[in-house]
Amino acid sequence: MSRPQRSPMHWPAFPDIPIYLDTGNERVTAKTYGTTPTTPTTPEILIQGRLTHLSPAHINAPPVSPVEPSPTTTIETSRHRSVIWPIPEPPPEIVKQQQSRRPLLRFLPSERPRLRLDGLSKTIPEQFSGEKAEVKPGSMLGFGLGIRNGPPKPPSIRIQPPPAENEKTGSAPNIAIRIEEKLWRWSSSGNIIERWMLEIVSWLISAICMGAIIAVLVVLRDKSVTKWPFNDIGFTLNAFVSILSRIAGAALLLPVAEALGQLKWSWFIKGDSKKMWDFEMFDNASRGPWGAFLLLIHTRGKTVAALGALVTIFCLALDPFFQQVVSFPERWTLQNTTSSIPRVVRYEPQYPVEFVNGEQQTVYDQDIVAIADTFFLGNGTQLMPFGNGTRADIPLSCPTSRCTWPAYETLGMCSQCVETSQLLTFACMFTRVDWASDLNTTVSSYPNATVCGHFFNATSEEPVLMSGYMVDNDGNPVGETLLMRTLPLLTNPLREPLWGGSINFKDVRNPLVDVLISSTINRSQVYANETPVVHECVLSWCVQTIESSYLLGTYSENVTATFTNDTNTESPWHTEFDPSDGGTWIDYLENVTIGAPSTGQNFSEFGWGVNNLTMVNTIMVFDRMFPAFTTVADATSGSLLRWRTGSQTDVRTRQLGFNPWLLPNNITHHMERLVGAVSNAIRSSSSNEMIYGQVFDKETYVSVRWEWLSLPIGLLLVSFIFLLATVVKSATELDQVSIRKNSAIATLLYGLPDHYQKRLANSDSKRTPRAKAKELKVKLSPTRGWRVSGNVFSPVTPAIPRNLPPPGWI
Repeated sequence: MSRPQRSPMHWPAFPDIPIYLDTGNERVTAKTYGTTPTTPTTPEILIQGRLTHLSPAHINAPPVSPVEPSPTTTIETSRHRSVIWPIPEPPPEIVKQQQSRRPLLRFLPSERPRLRLDGLSKTIPEQFSGEKAEVKPGSMLGFGLGIRNGPPKPPSIRIQPPPAENEKTGSAPNIAIRIEEKLWRWSSSGNIIERWMLEIVSWLISAICMGAIIAVLVVLRDKSVTKWPFNDIGFTLNAFVSILSRIAGAALLLPVAEALGQLKWSWFIKGDSKKMWDFEMFDNASRGPWGAFLLLIHTRGKTVAALGALVTIFCLALDPFFQQVVSFPERWTLQNTTSSIPRVVRYEPQYPVEFVNGEQQTVYDQDIVAIADTFFLGNGTQLMPFGNGTRADIPLSCPTSRCTWPAYETLGMCSQCVETSQLLTFACMFTRVDWASDLNTTVSSYPNATVCGHFFNATSEEPVLMSGYMVDNDGNPVGETLLMRTLPLLTNPLREPLWGGSINFKDVRNPLVDVLISSTINRSQVYANETPVVHECVLSWCVQTIESSYLLGTYSENVTATFTNDTNTESPWHTEFDPSDGGTWIDYLENVTIGAPSTGQNFSEFGWGVNNLTMVNTIMVFDRMFPAFTTVADATSGSLLRWRTGSQTDVRTRQLGFNPWLLPNNITHHMERLVGAVSNAIRSSSSNEMIYGQVFDKETYVSVRWEWLSLPIGLLLVSFIFLLATVVKSATELDQVSIRKNSAIATLLYGLPDHYQKRLANSDSKRTPRAKAKELKVKLSPTRGWRVSGNVFSPVTPAIPRNLPPPGWI
């Protein structure tokens, strides 16, 4: 029989697509095929009754005679085969196939063949479409070529040749594709730097961001927040640190994740087989801290991957640590302006000249008397609330809410008090009564009476009652009771010392007043013959060293040193009685000059102190209160203060709502408040001069706590070491595993064998594939892919392959 003609259809155009048709449906037995040098023999299991599709190019081709087979193909079949189809021999240019069950796919960038599935009829059999097909009477559905119920026109695959160069193949790749292609070329490069270019750049970005944060903080450390140049546009320093820290953290995780992905492949190359579960653990470790924590526990920290896991875990704390690096507290900052505060070197105010009946009179110092009277007759001046604090009693100037001045020296008034109650003696004697409130005559006309109480100098010719009461002939109390008495140790107006003058302060030169102050609580204490409290107090000019400050509306000062004259001289007083009018001429013969503490020596008359006129006018202010008396008439009456006793004709008394000279008031503290207020008054006078100090204002500044940078910098260094170790390790294993990192394509290409995939997927419902993966051990072979070790699944007898075509044949 002659050989049939070849079909003039598509077969010659695509000779590399051979066709094999098996129509047998009987019991399958093992068979072998004779092969040509270009056709390997590959066993395969063919499901009985499997449909076979032919290319439309061979549907109408004439059958090949069974007597004349192909000269290059020998087929040995079973006796049950009904028909033996000759298989045309492939043309000589066909490429010899490799002996592998799965043919390799080859992608040629320059040639892009297109595939299309054609030929499906709109009316499809029910077993394919799920719908009932229409069948006309007298006709039958079939696939043709002896296949029952086949479609009249089976589908076919068209392979179109690559388009011409000038043919439009679609839109150009976008920027993402171009970047991926660039990165893929770098990963495939022979240069080790290019293979890890993305990871190196990412690590450098993290280092640059951290370096930028550190550089900015070094510049702005301990400086005002206003030095930050972007405050005007609303971009704060805190936002700058937050943004760069987020970028640094994200950029730091990328090289760590890629390095963990590369170590994932290396894990299965070296050593014994590893559990397939490890693949997922490495993959999860490159995705987040939880997977990294599990990998760290699994590897027990003994592998290079443990460094990457640690970095991934501790990167969670990057943002909190960066936020703790910078704080913005407030502090007082020196301003470019000055403050001022008054002080006095010499107190020499201008006094008005006053005449009475043509004779010049001595006048009071009005600045001092206005302050002193409030302490004589009450509790003195009180601090005035001002803003958040109290107003200063001196005219200081502070442009802001805080000012300080250097320690300065100023003239002031000082007081000293010593308790001398032991000098009193209780007695009852007939003596002169000079303390009654209704006395309005001269001293020579004071009455005499029997009095009981505590006397000063009771044994002298002129004892002085300090606290007591009058009694009748039967010894019963009568009349007024003396509660308080102030007794100067210098007489007025002759200015003669009383009993030798001062008791405890003989070294104080130029005293303003040296007085004994006796005080009791009430009338009952006097009648109980309780000893009153007696203080000797002295007031004098002094030079004080003061540290002053003003803060939030409150002025405060601290007297650190006090200097007074302590040289004894003759009395500077000169008095002369004028018999013409009964008056007394008074002169103070010296100016008060105090050696400055800074020099330790006396100044001239222009040094610290006052002139003699100021001295006299100030002493006259204290004569208003010293001497003075406080008496009470009976148990129902209030106390009555008799003061300004220097007048020979006038008697002045006053009822006080608060008497500061009676117990339990603190006499010493009251005198200190008195002289402090007087010192402020003279500093507020026209004799003052200003000294200048510093001005501070609150501002927010940048405080840097460098210790909080230890974690970010430590993670940066550890990630560099980890990346370097991974680069070196991958370079040594380049011949065994290429640079794959976290490539999903590499994971798809290097899959498990098919029968293991099916067994894993079809595992018992109570045990998921993940559970099987914990038992299955695999190893990655550089040449043969994944190799499975161990017998995890039950042994299954392999099915006998039947009707197996050669690889690459349809």
